Amino acid sequence: MIFFLILNLCLVKASIDKQFIVLFGQNLRKIRESKKISMQSLADTINVEYSQISRIERGLINTSIGIAHSISQALEIDIKELFNFQVEKKSNN
Repeated sequence: MIFFLILNLCLVKASIDKQFIVLFGQNLRKIRESKKISMQSLADTINVEYSQISRIERGLINTSIGIAHSISQALEIDIKELFNFQVEKKSNN
């Protein structure tokens, strides 16, 4: 019984983590597009591959806090703006 409870909690956490990564990417894309900056330009500015920006925006990969900081500087925003979204919490019932 305890095993299934722990497994359920792990699955809920993984679901919230994935949702967070997707929402982060969607928010990044919204901010970048509002500033009329291309993915290639952003990638060049922070010295990463275009594909890395694409994967971040599509929620396919998690990124480091260092890259998030570089992105915020390139977009000329406070880093907290990249995290300005709500993650829907799922109940474990």
